[in-house]
Amino acid sequence: MTRFFQFEADFVESLRCVPMQVRLKLDTCGVKLKLAQWNQFNQDDRQRLIELPCETAADVQAYRSFLQQLIWERTETAASDVAIDPHPAWLNDFTIPESVRTQAQAFGVTLAPEQWAQLLPLERFALIKLSRSSHENANFLPALKEFYLV
Repeated sequence: MTRFFQFEADFVESLRCVPMQVRLKLDTCGVKLKLAQWNQFNQDDRQRLIELPCETAADVQAYRSFLQQLIWERTETAASDVAIDPHPAWLNDFTIPESVRTQAQAFGVTLAPEQWAQLLPLERFALIKLSRSSHENANFLPALKEFYLV
């Protein structure tokens, strides 16, 4: 499934930044992709990373292998691994992560468990990523609005 969020609209056409759907695949397959590496990819490479599936165990392994090879071919550096969470928060329909709850409250929004449960995993993933303290959080409120949480 190819889905871009409205809050990504300023870079979707050029794909100058890594879109959320690819970031989800990176976390799923356990490969760290730096923006500098992404910038070494051509448009076809980027589109391929968007379109390749990464859902089944076989998909995940194929995506990981493809990405590792692509990073090597384009940058002549080995891909870095990241730990794969066996129970990622974006797949948990019941528990709103504290970072999401806190960031929402900073905007005067209280998320109900029912709202969290109705979100798609990719939407939950986006909110988790956008709520991290290491993130600038500029797109958190636009994401809340886009997901009809405000």
